[in-house]
Amino acid sequence: MVVLKTVSRLRLSLRNIHKGKVLKISKQTLEHLNLDYRVRASTLMETLVATVLIVVVFMMASMILNNLFSNSIKSNTRDVEAYLSELNYLYLNDKLSLPYYDDYKQWEISIVADKNNTQNIILFEAKNSKTNQNILKEIIAN
Repeated sequence: MVVLKTVSRLRLSLRNIHKGKVLKISKQTLEHLNLDYRVRASTLMETLVATVLIVVVFMMASMILNNLFSNSIKSNTRDVEAYLSELNYLYLNDKLSLPYYDDYKQWEISIVADKNNTQNIILFEAKNSKTNQNILKEIIAN
């Protein structure tokens, strides 16, 4: 608070000096300003080291974010699951003949009938050749 009052007095004094009105600045006002205080400067090496550290931290953060986003895109199977549901609908309405093989984007789709004990099971399988993901759905045929 004292500093603000001192700065405002000094500003007012400078304004008056500029207008031609010279006022005496009290010795007490100058003592409160502490004009002898100096900020310690850092060397060039310290500045470079700090800059390198900041750059390294930002690089690591960007690499982590890049890894997270690329993994979420690679593991996204919504499109092929929707396509398998569409093929399931076509099979249930007798619009699809078995065995059925197809390529959908990067996925290899196969639909085959399998007899397990007394039940007929229809296997819907999708394999991704790039990520080695496998989606398997089974329905019991009538």
